[in-house]
Amino acid sequence: MSPTDADSIGDVTLKQCSGAMMKKLCHVIGLLLISVLIDALPDIIRIGGLFHPADDKQEIAFRYAVEKINSDRTILPRSKLNAQIEKISPQDSFHASKRVCHLLRSGVAAIFGPQSAHTASHVQSICDTMEIPHLETRWDYRLRRESCLVNLYPHPTTLSKAYVDLVKAWGWKSFTIIYENNEGLVRLQELLKAHGPYEHPIAVRQLGEGSDYRPLLKQIKNSAESHIVLDCSTERIYDVLKQAQQIGMMSDYHSYLITSLDMHGVDLEEFKYGGTNITAFRLVDPEKPEIQRVVRDWQYGEARFGRKLEMPTSADNITFIKAETALMYDAVHLFAKALHDLDTSQQIDIKPLSCDNVDTWPHGYSLINYMKIVEMAGLTGVIKFDHQGFRSDFVLDIVELNKDGLKKIGTWNSTEGVNFTRTYGEVYTQIVEILQNKTFVVTTILSSPYCMRKDSSEKLTGNAQFEGYAIDLIYEISRILGFNYTFRLAPDGRYGSLNRDTKEWDGMIKELLDQKADLAIADLTITYDREQAVDFTMPFMNLGISILYRKPIKQPPNLFSFLSPLSLDVWIYMATAYLGVSVLLFILARFSPYEWDNPHPCNTDPDVLENQFSLLNSLWFTIGSLMQQGSDIAPKAVSTRMVAGMWWFFTLIMISSYTANLAAFLTVERMDSPIESAEDLAKQTKIKYGALRGGSTAAFFRDSNFSTYQRMWSFMESARPSVFTISNLEGVDRVVKGKGSYAFLMESTSIEYVIERNCELTQIGGMLDSKGYGIAMPPNSPFRTAISGAILKLQEEGKLHILKTRWWKEKRGGGACRVDTPKTSSTANELGLANVGGVFVVLMGGMGVACVIAVCEFVWKSRKVAVEERSSLCSEMASELRFALRCHGSTKPARKKGSGSGRGAASTDEERFHPLGPYAQYGFVGKEPLT
Repeated sequence: MSPTDADSIGDVTLKQCSGAMMKKLCHVIGLLLISVLIDALPDIIRIGGLFHPADDKQEIAFRYAVEKINSDRTILPRSKLNAQIEKISPQDSFHASKRVCHLLRSGVAAIFGPQSAHTASHVQSICDTMEIPHLETRWDYRLRRESCLVNLYPHPTTLSKAYVDLVKAWGWKSFTIIYENNEGLVRLQELLKAHGPYEHPIAVRQLGEGSDYRPLLKQIKNSAESHIVLDCSTERIYDVLKQAQQIGMMSDYHSYLITSLDMHGVDLEEFKYGGTNITAFRLVDPEKPEIQRVVRDWQYGEARFGRKLEMPTSADNITFIKAETALMYDAVHLFAKALHDLDTSQQIDIKPLSCDNVDTWPHGYSLINYMKIVEMAGLTGVIKFDHQGFRSDFVLDIVELNKDGLKKIGTWNSTEGVNFTRTYGEVYTQIVEILQNKTFVVTTILSSPYCMRKDSSEKLTGNAQFEGYAIDLIYEISRILGFNYTFRLAPDGRYGSLNRDTKEWDGMIKELLDQKADLAIADLTITYDREQAVDFTMPFMNLGISILYRKPIKQPPNLFSFLSPLSLDVWIYMATAYLGVSVLLFILARFSPYEWDNPHPCNTDPDVLENQFSLLNSLWFTIGSLMQQGSDIAPKAVSTRMVAGMWWFFTLIMISSYTANLAAFLTVERMDSPIESAEDLAKQTKIKYGALRGGSTAAFFRDSNFSTYQRMWSFMESARPSVFTISNLEGVDRVVKGKGSYAFLMESTSIEYVIERNCELTQIGGMLDSKGYGIAMPPNSPFRTAISGAILKLQEEGKLHILKTRWWKEKRGGGACRVDTPKTSSTANELGLANVGGVFVVLMGGMGVACVIAVCEFVWKSRKVAVEERSSLCSEMASELRFALRCHGSTKPARKKGSGSGRGAASTDEERFHPLGPYAQYGFVGKEPLT
């Protein structure tokens, strides 16, 4: 509108006013009306859209976004947008430049598109020159944007950080990146940077130009890598996954992270039931009501013109739209919102521009700045830009493929990172549902009692040919989880060990890594190295390393075992104490005046005093006390009584201790075992010892930092011939045949099984470590949690204990070496002659010594009498012997002491044999009475 038209409108307005005040008021209103009319946007605002022939969906989103804004009077109420659409070739930048100049000459306020990076750069250059806002919805790797560009696509660095966060949340240690072109490497640069140089290496492979990706995929399969990051165009995703399925890379153990934000538009029907973890991000949630409403409007609008909108639809009739399509719809709304806000603050004049002139649009930068500060909710979530003009604050949905299609399992944003929204129960339920249709290949080895061939006269095949603890355990787990299984023996019959030189595994672990088996069960120990290579369930059996050796030989009872309760030192000390106390008693008795008594109590004035504690009597008194028998001699003085009391106390304690300890030494059978522990083995070299070659027991000694175990490992390595065995059975045979010259180191549970059947063997010492047996699975197996839960349930129900009792103590000869325990603890073992024979020997020896002494006394006395009687020794001995052999009578005529010779000599019998006096028989001595 021109100023002249505005003046005429003002004149008409003033003519309608009457009165002074009314004229002033009307004049103000007229001025405001003129100002509004002058500053108002034009009725028609043209915006240009550049689209390629394949961008028909974006063109539709562009047109219907314009229609939606024009029908919404809250945005640009006095103006309408007019879409100026131009079709260009993706590679024809010259034609694109001509079309942009044509749009500028028509007076457009902004340029939208194109999607091709080749043509977009030329369009951007023209827009920067003419200061016309340029809105893009494509992925742009450039970190520095031009001043006139507004890109609604998420910022590349922030989007790459989302991939990093998800990989870290999954705990991937290694993975392979498959990319289509160089832009893919830029898109994943943060993921490449985040993987440190000291971690597991990652492989980066590029898809070929053709349509056959199988050679590349086979190379990746041979590398045993199960984590794949796939970056390619949405159109090629299906072909890559289909060919991966054909070569066996779509198993339960493979995981794919798709970088495309349009994964919901790919037909994944063939992969829903394979169990492969296929995960992607999405910017647009097709199930949101506002998105479905917008899509229906598009479909109805196209139907009005007789056209049909072809868009992918899910089984439950949900239509999918690509992220770029939704971004184009949001871009038009963002432009309209910013233009509306700018219109309230300044006058905007939209004019045609020529590419041949140097004129620019003065409001271009203002409009761009408004677009960068506007915050609005669109189909792609909240749209806002950071201080650099990048869309770095956005929310992505994490979607995963299951049997129902792509389902949301979490969200990601730049501030909080990954947030999984599904519960543990949902994950567990999904895994259990997958297990219902699975048939697992279970690898194992023949090892009693875990897996053994059945004894049958008929030829058995399949699972029917095996039995054992592991077979029953898999059966119980399958009953809980509902899967099927097939047993297969490991080709090399080994558990699985890592070759340090080639870095390759063998045995059952190799079967899992090659994905030839789904489970591995046997007496397979959970070790650090194995845990790094495969996954393990919780242990179904806990154990440790111990020593298998022959049973100790029973020692025959010692003839003098009654001496065992006290050591030799104690016996020597007791004998010394006995002699010392006897001598002290003798000395004190002679020293104390109260031990000298009148031998004739009736004679009040004796000539001599006697002391009953001669040296022999002192020895007799102390030995009588020690033997708990006493004697007819009693001390009278306080000092001698003190000595006697202390000796009695000493003998009380010693005899009680001896008696208490005697029973144990007489009843306990002594076992002769040269080793009692691993330390005893390490200290000697006579007994050889070894372990299973390549097993966890050998690895324990090899990697141990304990000096004893290091010494044992050095001994085992240097021993010739080799002390290592190829199986536990060979080790047991070597122990049996070694007759005590060989000990075998193996797990305690296997030792328990062996000693239940071979009564010659036993376990020596306790356990050297603590570990467990677990069920192994390929790395990143989704079934570990479910199987661990089943094992825990069996443990709580006591079925694991029942299985162990069945296969250890009942079946296959179990319980053959079971020893019946006494019914009551009070039952004692009877003593044989071998236990107490020493006492009889001592008795007989004492009797023999007494007889010898008696003969000596007889000869000595006979000789003395013969000298006194002046007769022959033989005649005297014959006379005494004839009297002794009469064996009756207890009296004997006494001989009188005389001066003559022969039997009529003057000396009497008392003088010749015993001194007179009441205590003469004790050999008491006398002394002169005190005067």
